[in-house]
Amino acid sequence: MRPLNQKQTIKRIFRQLRGYTFFIILSVLMSVITVAGNLLVPIFFGDAINYMIRGATDWSGIFRDFILIGVSIAVTSLSQWLQNIINNKITYSVTQDIRREAFEHIQKLPLKYLDAHPYGDLVSRNVADVDQFADGLLMGFTQFFTGILTIVSTLVLMFVLNWIIALAVFVLTPLSLFIAKFVSTKTYRLFRKNSRIRGEQTAFIDEMVGNLKVVQAFSHEDENSQRFDEISERLTKASQDATFFSSLPNPTTRFVNALVYAAVALAGALTIIYPSVLPVAFNVGKLSTLLSYANQYTKPFNEITGVITELQNAIACAGRIYELIDEPLQEPDAADAVVLEKAEGDVEFRDVSFSYSPDRSLIEHFNVSVKAGQKIAIVGPTGCGKTTLINLLMRFYDVDDGAVCVDGNDIRAITRQSLRKNYGMVLQDTWLKNGTVKQNIGMAKPDASDEEIIQAAKNAHAHKFIMQLENGYDTYITEDGGNLSQGQKQLLCISRIMLSLPPMLILDEATSSIDTRTEMQIQQAFSALMLGRTCFIVAHRLSTVKSADLILVMKDGKIIEQGSHKELIAMGGFYNKLYNSQFAV
Repeated sequence: MRPLNQKQTIKRIFRQLRGYTFFIILSVLMSVITVAGNLLVPIFFGDAINYMIRGATDWSGIFRDFILIGVSIAVTSLSQWLQNIINNKITYSVTQDIRREAFEHIQKLPLKYLDAHPYGDLVSRNVADVDQFADGLLMGFTQFFTGILTIVSTLVLMFVLNWIIALAVFVLTPLSLFIAKFVSTKTYRLFRKNSRIRGEQTAFIDEMVGNLKVVQAFSHEDENSQRFDEISERLTKASQDATFFSSLPNPTTRFVNALVYAAVALAGALTIIYPSVLPVAFNVGKLSTLLSYANQYTKPFNEITGVITELQNAIACAGRIYELIDEPLQEPDAADAVVLEKAEGDVEFRDVSFSYSPDRSLIEHFNVSVKAGQKIAIVGPTGCGKTTLINLLMRFYDVDDGAVCVDGNDIRAITRQSLRKNYGMVLQDTWLKNGTVKQNIGMAKPDASDEEIIQAAKNAHAHKFIMQLENGYDTYITEDGGNLSQGQKQLLCISRIMLSLPPMLILDEATSSIDTRTEMQIQQAFSALMLGRTCFIVAHRLSTVKSADLILVMKDGKIIEQGSHKELIAMGGFYNKLYNSQFAV
């Protein structure tokens, strides 16, 4: 998808804020009270000064003004405290909504998108970019409204007190506006680039940490360090550029502030010393109030330009999040999709064509019919399309042409959830989650009793090693089973299949990491499990598929041979060469 521009992103943010209109109104109301309190204090101070410099000091008037100053400060402090609470509520509720929306969207994205994008970048968008967005949004709510109200209110009051001095202040204002405009146009592009490179770095770190054993096994540490340094170099350059331009407002607006303050002080002092110079009644108390207003008037320009910088970063990060949320979801189930309660197990590929990218064909005009209860082995060289067939069976990908049918129904007319419930799958790459051994096995059947889980583990020959763990079935294992061997992890995944007993099985190198003796035991367990169930077995070790009812020999996305083991050996073709090559000395 095309990246969102700044205007589109801002519109999306405002739409996101609609659900918090009540709190936004409260925040603005607290801003009004805060600004009003800040504006009243200089007036009371000015009156008190005038009471002091009169011939006879009016102590009662001074005392009254100081009471009013104290009340104004107290009300202002209370309103600021309430505003911070409200702004935190808005900001973190909005970011919670965005995170939830992004996370739920990721779960519904087609595998085609996930396979084409680094996981680390997705994590960066959902974590780092949302955090950056929250920081900018919070600063915007905290300072932006209050700053705008302060600028407008102080300017109005300065015109009331002395319109000539106020006019001089107003003439200098465009300098700050020009700075803000310059910064906003420059920093958005820089912060967007910064976010993109940060996502790239997160993806690289995620990949390296997840595959650290492979990195160390191949002594690839130096190359990875060089790659990391190269990304860090680009991130540092992008961060420095963004920081440089975002830091310009502070010194420049302070310079403008000093000019404004000097203009007010000079004009006010001349008016008091030479009353005839400016046709406006003026005194020391009013000058004190005006000088205070000049500070209050110019201070928000410095804050707002800083806020604009943070908002540019927030908008750039929000754009990346919304781009993820806008990615098309996987095609939903048809409105009239049927629920497959318990499949018989008849599976058919009808003239199926499929490719991962339009410019590179993979499977073309693929046909095969599998009867319920048959054991089908899929063999062939790497990249021939074996795992792709599994993806099509489970409807992780939809075919480009033709149809995959289960019990005579096109699987596109079956709900995904019910289709996948009828398959049990063990892959070469295991998947375990943080939790106990019992919880990991029980995922296949959440309502299973402890006895059922233990029996499933025994059938998978996993019970023995589980009981040797520190807490047996209650042993806590880390993400992806990091504290178990590869073979032990695979045994746990096989235990799930033994627990759920689905009508159809997919075994993709299911025993690749298991020792020969255990593999023989599991093959016996699988033989009992497979009775009456349709089974698809993907294997590189051809000795494990000799008993299959039908062996499909694939090459370049096509079935080039099919038949039983004996038939294929007798043919003396590709399978015969492939089989004998595994036993060649």
